[in-house]
Amino acid sequence: MSGIEQDQLPIVAILTIEDAKEKFRGNRDNFLDILRAGKDLGFTVYIVTVRDLKLDAKRIAGYDYNEDKQAWQQDWFPPPRIVYNRIPLREDENLPAVRNKIEEILGHSSIRLYNPYFFNKWQLFEWLKKSRATRPFIPATRRLRTSVALAKMLNKHPYLFLKPETGKAGMGIMTLRVNHTKAMKFRLKTQDKRRSALFKCATISKLWTRIRKQAGTHDYIVQQGIPLATVNRRPFDLRVLVQKNSKGQWDITGVGARVAGSSSITTHVPRGGSIEDPEKLLSANFGAEQARRTMARTKNAAIIIARQIERGSGHMLGEMSMDLGVDTNGSIWFFEANAKPMKFDEPHIRRRSLERIFQYSTYLSRTGG
Repeated sequence: MSGIEQDQLPIVAILTIEDAKEKFRGNRDNFLDILRAGKDLGFTVYIVTVRDLKLDAKRIAGYDYNEDKQAWQQDWFPPPRIVYNRIPLREDENLPAVRNKIEEILGHSSIRLYNPYFFNKWQLFEWLKKSRATRPFIPATRRLRTSVALAKMLNKHPYLFLKPETGKAGMGIMTLRVNHTKAMKFRLKTQDKRRSALFKCATISKLWTRIRKQAGTHDYIVQQGIPLATVNRRPFDLRVLVQKNSKGQWDITGVGARVAGSSSITTHVPRGGSIEDPEKLLSANFGAEQARRTMARTKNAAIIIARQIERGSGHMLGEMSMDLGVDTNGSIWFFEANAKPMKFDEPHIRRRSLERIFQYSTYLSRTGG
């Protein structure tokens, strides 16, 4: 850790929620990567559940991985200086006991919380619209409340995305196109875990009925569709991992590209998307020189957006991943940010991301943010 003595390193606890069968919830492979990276850097790091994290206790019941037995085991650990929130599901985080614990940590005099909450899509766009610096990256976005509002959006933008406010990994997303030359002029495309389906409607009222059926009880936003740059007629977007570094400043950890599957609405890999080299895709669309400039503009946009999201949230944030698009004219668009980034498949980004967690934890412990 570049000149940091081991006794100066903060104790880091990875926060998750208890589970009756599995002891604790969350992506165990991810947890194991974080534990190993921390230990390699000289940190004491362990998993702790909301129930077991007693903030003023002298010792904490947590979990470590026994490499010899290849099994998770419970042990006693010193109290943490840094709590890294990896509660896996929004529903878990919204439980009263969990919200109370997070608020308790946020108000603690000596413990620092790394990333308090999941983001809400609507709030993200509200925060980003408030700044002149980030407004140009935002597609036209409205809350989906009435068929009248939907009709108005369709008049301005004949291609729309419908997204759940609290969705993740592309779940529940729909696309909508209107073609006034057709009798069944509205084309609604939906996708679930395994497949996509196309619905054709002649009237806005029938379209609205279908949308409400698909949306169920979830709140949705409706957003201008952007004609993204493509490869082999498949659109792609850029996944940017933005993390704070050892100086507490937002920095680009890495940029990956995801190409949409043949019939998928989104570029998510579980839905048939594929991983590609972003510079190769940009060069194929715009030529090498413009591709370099576009990549530089993408990274700059991601930093500006991260700062504004943090400002809007009112909390100290440490990392986020973003989905950014490049349209056919080379303009950059913001689609989504995730407060708890999933693992990047690119090894160089993954390695660096794990190191950054502990670099920023050290900064937080020294300065309080």
